[in-house]
Amino acid sequence: MQIKTNRIESIDILRGVVMVIMALDHVRDYFHYGSFFVDPTNLETTTPFLFFTRFITHYCAPIFIFLAGTSAFLYGSKKTKSQLFKFVLTRGLWLIFLSVILNNFLWQFDVTYSFIVLQVIWAIGLCMVLLSFVVYLPLKVLLVIGIILMAGHNLLDGIVVKGTSFSSIIWYILHQRQFIQIGSKMFAFAYPIIPWFGLIITGYCFGKLYAKDFNAELRKKYLITIGVAAIGLFFVIRGINAYGDLTPWSVQDTTTKTILSFFKVTKYPPSLVYLLITIGPSLLFLYAIETVKNKITDFFLVFGRVPLFYYFLHILVIHILAILGIIIFGGNWKNMILSADVFMNAKLINYGYSLLVVYIVWLGVIALLYYPSKRYMIYKANNKDKWWLSYL
Repeated sequence: MQIKTNRIESIDILRGVVMVIMALDHVRDYFHYGSFFVDPTNLETTTPFLFFTRFITHYCAPIFIFLAGTSAFLYGSKKTKSQLFKFVLTRGLWLIFLSVILNNFLWQFDVTYSFIVLQVIWAIGLCMVLLSFVVYLPLKVLLVIGIILMAGHNLLDGIVVKGTSFSSIIWYILHQRQFIQIGSKMFAFAYPIIPWFGLIITGYCFGKLYAKDFNAELRKKYLITIGVAAIGLFFVIRGINAYGDLTPWSVQDTTTKTILSFFKVTKYPPSLVYLLITIGPSLLFLYAIETVKNKITDFFLVFGRVPLFYYFLHILVIHILAILGIIIFGGNWKNMILSADVFMNAKLINYGYSLLVVYIVWLGVIALLYYPSKRYMIYKANNKDKWWLSYL
């Protein structure tokens, strides 16, 4: 079937790559030994392979949020500011709703919603709501705001609050990752939004490079220059080790562990060096992929063009497979109904499979989701008159 679209393929390819990588992280969440309670970047317990498995997935959230801003700019380039404001605001509110209601259900399968996790979809939604109110500002002003928020938010790392007061919860939303309990329910503020908002604003400004009247050769120069500069700044700032991350690196008892310590950057909230080492290589990828067209890029293009559909579908499939795994290999499948009780009583502390199994399941999930995603991509591309498809 013919696909009718004017979308920029390199952006969708990059998004597709990170969507595929994202599934690896989520399969690890549901299948690896102790994954519900052990940090895969803990230098005392991790292995280089496990550390890499987690580190490579660090690219997913920042690229997804950065490109959400870019997509907003490209949408707005064909609309009035008021139309852009309405679309970004309503889409942001829609994502917040999906995050709280649908995403939490798919992750937990807990109809009581005893454990509410506010994660990446929530962060994108809230950032889009905020973005809708600043799109009226000049791009240069927005770029300055975005850079200040990303580069300066680590100055706030020393502000730590506790409790469940209104002011504390606001601070958890803004800058402090926190788990709290209110009555019988648990809440996880996993994605503090100050740096994420800076990133989506920067992504919005970045969209200017993909405007129809922007010179392609000049765009490539910007991509490689900014990409190399970001990576260089990562090594300089991380090497100085005085600012830019919540946790400084340190010399360990082995060279391998020291290298891992250097690259153990903070995601919650995303530190300055975390953003530099994820966005920098991503821009180089866009530079390299701009004129590439083959079966591999077409493969990733499928996932990149239906990210929200794919996101929710892959969580559903992975969670169901985890339940089937417990039924087949033994254990109490009800523990995979991830209620607050499961986490508070560590009921899955001894659950899990090897990292090899994680990779095998990951490849199986990607293969399983390719054709449904492709069919939806074709349907969506050929039915642009259906306004509601832009929200799915």
